[in-house]
Amino acid sequence: MNQLLNKLERKYGKYAVPDLIKYVIVLYCAGAALGLIDNRIYYNYLSLNVEAVLHGQVWRLVTYLIEPYGFNTGMGFIVSILFFAIQVNLFFLFGRSLERAWGTFRFNMYFISGWLLNIVAAFILYGAIHSTYYMSGFQYIYWSMFFAFAAENSNMEFLFWFVLPIKVKWLAVLDAVYLIYCVVENIVSGFSYLSQGGTLAAAGVYFSTALAIVVALGNFLIYFLSSRDYRRISPGDIKRRKRFKKQVQQAGRQNGGARHRCAVCGRTELDDETLEFRYCSKCEGNYEYCSEHLFTHQHVKKHV
Repeated sequence: MNQLLNKLERKYGKYAVPDLIKYVIVLYCAGAALGLIDNRIYYNYLSLNVEAVLHGQVWRLVTYLIEPYGFNTGMGFIVSILFFAIQVNLFFLFGRSLERAWGTFRFNMYFISGWLLNIVAAFILYGAIHSTYYMSGFQYIYWSMFFAFAAENSNMEFLFWFVLPIKVKWLAVLDAVYLIYCVVENIVSGFSYLSQGGTLAAAGVYFSTALAIVVALGNFLIYFLSSRDYRRISPGDIKRRKRFKKQVQQAGRQNGGARHRCAVCGRTELDDETLEFRYCSKCEGNYEYCSEHLFTHQHVKKHV
């Protein structure tokens, strides 16, 4: 995967959109505005309805990204607005941090692949159980940015509920547990609905939510795993590090525990901690000298 992304970046990297998170937030805010006006507009004309797409409403493949935000009514409305504002700020933080860590092209690809994977999942669900509505836009892809952010900044601390300091990595673990619970709950609810005489297509509301979460987590794992350096855990590299460590230990025992020894006077850093040691580039072989003899020693030449 990493090699594929590198190849794509060399070919298409010039088309990447800098600071993409700004445009993503515009879509997110548009969904929030739509939710305040009327949710039915989205589900009737903009959502990822596969059957409607197959009948020519291809714009839904893009407009499904504008999913309404679920504002609460009554006394909870003000709190809902507050949490929406917090989410927007967090998305800015996550997005810009990931773009700096991954690069503009890979951050663009993260959203493009999330968009395409959701479309593929919707068509698979439609083909399997004839579920027309894919009841999730892009919300889980947005929040999967948090896992990527936590992987890159695991020791950063947030104030949980604005009071308790907690490291990002533990918040990510809690969030992962919650999402896994949501997947299981929706699958169980779907089968429970079927057992009560519900139709398979209607049960797709639950199954599509579970599938959308799995797609978002899978999208995160693709980019997380592709950013890891697996050479450090390869058998050859592990063997090389062990061999180097053994050589260093043997050299230390030979020098009485010292790491450096002057080839002229024989002094080590244990004799004088202010001594500095360097290798001579003109000597043929690995000869190390203290600062007093580095420029005054006679260069060692191998006889042919």
